[in-house]
Amino acid sequence: MSERLDVRKTYKLVIGGAFVRSESGRSEPVTAADGTFLANVARASRKDVRDAVRAARAAQPGWWGASAYNRGQVLYRWAEMAESRAGELADLLARGAGLAPAPARASVAAGIDRLVWHAGWTDKVTSVLGGANAVAGPYFNFSLPVPVGVVGVVAPCAGSLTGLVDALVAPLVTGNAVVAVVGERLGLAALVLGEMTATADLPAGLVNVLSGRREELGPILAAHEDVDGLDLTGADDPGPLAELASQSITRVLARVAGDEPADALRRLRAFVDTTTVWHTVGA
Repeated sequence: MSERLDVRKTYKLVIGGAFVRSESGRSEPVTAADGTFLANVARASRKDVRDAVRAARAAQPGWWGASAYNRGQVLYRWAEMAESRAGELADLLARGAGLAPAPARASVAAGIDRLVWHAGWTDKVTSVLGGANAVAGPYFNFSLPVPVGVVGVVAPCAGSLTGLVDALVAPLVTGNAVVAVVGERLGLAALVLGEMTATADLPAGLVNVLSGRREELGPILAAHEDVDGLDLTGADDPGPLAELASQSITRVLARVAGDEPADALRRLRAFVDTTTVWHTVGA
């Protein structure tokens, strides 16, 4: 009997809840840390970025309109999906990032735990970031956090899975939609996490994941005038991208110290505005 050949996967872009090839038809190989072939990935183009932003804009109002409890349950479902594919994620980290099996499994476990942690914040973040204000008169006055809208993410291309989860999920906790550009080493894990959104009850288009060359896609995303916030914590040089974003007054998060929960809290604060609500006493 002849030896069976592997069916080599081409990882697709995640845009609008669908798994699509780049409209340009481009793809490129990804090699493991030891130089061996790992997989083919679609190489996103300018139009793919535009399509992803359009999908995110359409999905965001419905996500923010859902109850905080419902958003938390959906994110927890995503964590359940990640738990069921933890072995695959650990294998991608071990081969792609050159980790030993045990640290790779530990990184995946920590990333899934962080996803659960974020799910628990959806119905608490308003109390922490908002509050009642003292007023001189027969009124109630409340400050409430509201999402900025669409957040572009230049995801980290190295490090632990918790940093990747923080970048993808923190904007969702506060009601935003995400368009993420992922790098090579953690890119396959990010694409797998994106694949899970199709069966994790997240609205189509809420999370869009684009693989390709970050030096090509980063400036396109940063300059897009329908992107309301930009997380550049995974960028090698955030300065030029922040300058591009400033032309459309896009909010920028350039640096986060690490992967600890306190750093993740900073991400929760990064992409919200504050609205003030007045109401008369007794009415």
